[in-house]
Amino acid sequence: MRSPLWIVAMAGLSCQMPVCTGHAEATGFFHTEKRDGRWWMITPQGDLFVSKGVCAANYAPDKILGVGPSLYGEANAKKYASVEAWRAAKATQLLDWNFNTLGAWCDDGLGGADKYGRSLARTPILNIAADFAREQIEVEGGKKSAWEMGVFPDVFSPDFETFAREKASRVCTPQAADPNILGWFIDNELRWGPDWRSQDELLVSFLNGSKDSPGRKAAMEMLGKRYANVAAFNEVWKTGAASWEELADARGIANPFPHKDKAKQNQEIDRAADGSEDRRRQYMADCDAFLGLLAERYFAVTEQAVRAAAPNHMVFGCRFAYTPAKPVLEAAARHSDVISFNSYTTDPKGAAERYAAYGRPLLVGEFAFRATDSGLPNTKGAGPKVGNQPERAAAYAKYVQSLMSHPAVVGYHWFKHVDEPAEGRFDGENSNYGLLKITDEPYDDFVARVQQSNGKADGWHAAAPAITGD
Repeated sequence: MRSPLWIVAMAGLSCQMPVCTGHAEATGFFHTEKRDGRWWMITPQGDLFVSKGVCAANYAPDKILGVGPSLYGEANAKKYASVEAWRAAKATQLLDWNFNTLGAWCDDGLGGADKYGRSLARTPILNIAADFAREQIEVEGGKKSAWEMGVFPDVFSPDFETFAREKASRVCTPQAADPNILGWFIDNELRWGPDWRSQDELLVSFLNGSKDSPGRKAAMEMLGKRYANVAAFNEVWKTGAASWEELADARGIANPFPHKDKAKQNQEIDRAADGSEDRRRQYMADCDAFLGLLAERYFAVTEQAVRAAAPNHMVFGCRFAYTPAKPVLEAAARHSDVISFNSYTTDPKGAAERYAAYGRPLLVGEFAFRATDSGLPNTKGAGPKVGNQPERAAAYAKYVQSLMSHPAVVGYHWFKHVDEPAEGRFDGENSNYGLLKITDEPYDDFVARVQQSNGKADGWHAAAPAITGD
C-alpha cells in the first residue's frame, strides 16, 4: 500500500511528468523560453519546467574536517547493500519529495530513471576558474582552495583559454548528447570584489600580482588609458610614483578608499560612500572599468569553451555569492543562458529584482535555513537560523513562494542533501542544512512542507505578474 506522502509526490514534477504542460518547441534538450511574460525552462519534450534541485547529494560526503571519516557514508554502508542500492533509494526519495533536479556537486549516478520511470535532471559544475586558480595557488605554495582564499585567476593569461577549452572538452564532450543535462555551472561564488575573503577590489589584487603576469599588464594598460599622466593617477590613488614605469615596478599598491567590512555592510550605504567625493568616485570607476574587462574575458572564454564542447546544453554562469557590480552582470547576461546566484536570506525577492534587471532568466543555486533543535552547532556557514524544524519548514515555503512568484525565476536548488558533521567539514562548516540527518533519517516535519511547496512552485510561477516593456 502506498503512503499518502507517496501519492501526493506522484502528482509532482519530474523530467517526464511536468505539472505545467505547455506547447513549446520540443528540441530534444532543455532550453529556456519567455512565455506570456514569464521565463520558463522547457523540457526536451517541450513542456514547461521549473528546476527544483538539491545540492551535494552523495553517498559519502563531508569527511570530518576534510580528512576524517564521512559519518553519513558510514551510516549508508550499514543500511544499503551497495552504492547502487543507495542511489536507487535516494533518487526515488528526492522525486517523491517533488524535486526534479540534481544541483551542484551531486553523484551523477542519481540521474538515471527510478523504478517508476522518473528521472532527475543534472546540473554539473565545472569549476573552470577555481581549478585554474588552484594551479596558481599551488605554484605559490598555498594550501587552501581558491574558493576559501578568494583568489580570482588570471583570465587574461593565454593559458586560461587553453585550460577552459581542454576542461570543457574532457568533461562536457562525452556528455554532450545527454538530454538529461539541464545545463552547466561554470564556477561557484567567485570573488568579484570585497567580501568575507578579502577587502580588496579586484583591480587592486591584480595590480599587486606578479610583475609580468598578463592580468597585471592588462590593469596597467587600462589605467594608462584612463589618466593623462601618472600625476593624475597619484592624485586619485594616493600614490607617489614618478612615472608609469616606476608604478609598473611598484609592489604593495593599497586600496586608497577601503570599505568597512563590505561583506556585512548595507549595499546602498556602501554605494553612497563610493560616490561621496570626486577622488573616491574616480577610483571606483577605475575598479568597475577593470571589472568589465575581467568579466567579459572570463564569461566569453568559458562560454565559448562549453558551447564548443556541448552545443545543445545551457550555460548557467558562476553562481554569484552576492550581487556584483554592473559590468560583471552585463557580461554574465551576454554569455549565459541563465544567471545563477546563491541567496541565503529569508526573502529572495530583492535579490531576484536586482538580477532580473539584466534580462536573463534566473536560477538560485543555493539557499538554506538552519534549525537550532537539530543539535548541530550551526556556528559556521551561511543562512538564517530558526528555532526548530517546523519553523524551518515555514521558512522554506515562504522563500519558494516568494521566489517563484517572480516572472524571471526558473528554478531553485536547496543546500543541501544531508547535514554537515558537528565537528565540521573541510572548512569547518557544521550546520543543519540537510533534508536528512547524518543517520539518513529525514526531518519529517521539514520534508513534508518541502514536498508540498515543491508541488506548488509551478502554479506560483504561472501566476507571477508578467514581465512588461521588452
